[in-house]
Amino acid sequence: MNTRAIVVESPLGTLRLVAADGALIGIWLPGRPGAPPAAAAGGDSVLEEARAQLDQYFAGRRRTFDLPLAPRGTAFQRAVWAALLDIPFGETRSYGGLARSLGRPSAARAVGAANGANPLPIVVPCHRVIGADGSLTGYAGGEERKRWLLRHEGVGAGHHLLARIGV
Repeated sequence: MNTRAIVVESPLGTLRLVAADGALIGIWLPGRPGAPPAAAAGGDSVLEEARAQLDQYFAGRRRTFDLPLAPRGTAFQRAVWAALLDIPFGETRSYGGLARSLGRPSAARAVGAANGANPLPIVVPCHRVIGADGSLTGYAGGEERKRWLLRHEGVGAGHHLLARIGV
């Protein structure tokens, strides 16, 4: 496997993007442990495109990403991550709602665990999943980053659930 990585500055802090074999496999937010070592740095078209698209997203000029993705996980995790891609910019879903959409209505906790294991935060928008009561319920990059992402996407005081918790 040919693994490459670059570091990208963002409003959330320094992100580490990792690609292998022509696809993005990971985005490490500040403070997230376990970034795999890279065989080489930079010079990868997938990483450069990911950097450009993230820059556009943070500048408010992009709402979806068009990148080759290869997240590694179980079949259930990959199904959850695929469902996350269906949550539109500026909208949220509950863990239970996501479980129901997968045909697994009693799997809200398993959906939460898969959501927390998402190796491609921001691009695969796990930040758009909240508790049924509107609580942020954590985020691998920290609740403040999740709150920032939701605000950036226009989810805030007008959202009937999030208004109660000050997003």
